[in-house]
Amino acid sequence: MKYKQMGRTGLKVSELCLGTATFGSQVAEADAINLLDAALDAGINLFDTSTSYPPPDGKRSEEIIGKAFKNKRHSAILITKVANRTGPGVNDIGLSRKHIMETVEASLQRLQTDYIDLYCLHLP
Repeated sequence: MKYKQMGRTGLKVSELCLGTATFGSQVAEADAINLLDAALDAGINLFDTSTSYPPPDGKRSEEIIGKAFKNKRHSAILITKVANRTGPGVNDIGLSRKHIMETVEASLQRLQTDYIDLYCLHLP
């Protein structure tokens, strides 16, 4: 596997990134965990998820990644994102500081980690 420097982060990431948008919907949990393990074995260390994966409810992908990497977090570079809608309520929309902070905390719990390597704003 080839690796590249990710900007000025100091992180070396694989040229391939595994996206996990279908984990928990089209890809069952056990299959997803096997796929994540195989990706690590192949040298992939960059994994992309979001609070909105899989649609429509989201969050399941982060939970699966948390289970898979619980004891090998040091091997994975995790990217996750905050979506524009953070809940079902009328005021649970927007990318305010409050919504972002609440979403970061929830993602950390689902991912079973105390840090996220790269955090992005997702499409509305």
